[in-house]
Amino acid sequence: MGVIELRTATITNKGQIAIPKDIRSLDGFEEGDKIAIIAYNDRIELRPLEQVSKRLDFSKEGIKTALASEKALAKDWLSKKEDKAWKNL
Repeated sequence: MGVIELRTATITNKGQIAIPKDIRSLDGFEEGDKIAIIAYNDRIELRPLEQVSKRLDFSKEGIKTALASEKALAKDWLSKKEDKAWKNL
């Protein structure tokens, strides 16, 4: 699969980036879609979670644990109280 678009983004002080509109129109990057953030030694990839789920070997315990933990803890992580607690880290 070749590169179809190259854009830049600026990381905010909260570690956030905005995905350019052209990219958000691609399959798997629309509002409400879950994405996987995959960190390598030399790069970070954002991929539609559905795409990653189909390709990864979920027999690996680390992957299953990471995804299960995120889902189970999301209600606590995604709160204003939690944002305030982690604001200055």
